[in-house]
Amino acid sequence: MTSKKLSELAKTIRSKNAGVDKITFDIIFRDRGNYERVRRARVLTRESVARLYRIPDERISDFVEYDPGCAVKFTIYRLRPSGSAGDSDIFGAQQYAPLLDVEVP
Repeated sequence: MTSKKLSELAKTIRSKNAGVDKITFDIIFRDRGNYERVRRARVLTRESVARLYRIPDERISDFVEYDPGCAVKFTIYRLRPSGSAGDSDIFGAQQYAPLLDVEVP
């Protein structure tokens, strides 16, 4: 089996505010097969997300593999509150881009 990018396997990859101090990420799959492929490959774990976003593990408040919805969700603490001086993404909607090119064997 050849590797594919996460963006080829997931139906939805998005980020958004989760209150003023957090950003949440959703990776939702159309079918159980692609969801299980990503889970088995272990390319989305608390540790891999911390590496991908170059953040300490402590900034990840939640990491959930949600089997009934064929989805992976994680939430990170913002460095600054949404909308405060120096905040570059008030809605948290532009933070998902690094996930698109994650290679899945």
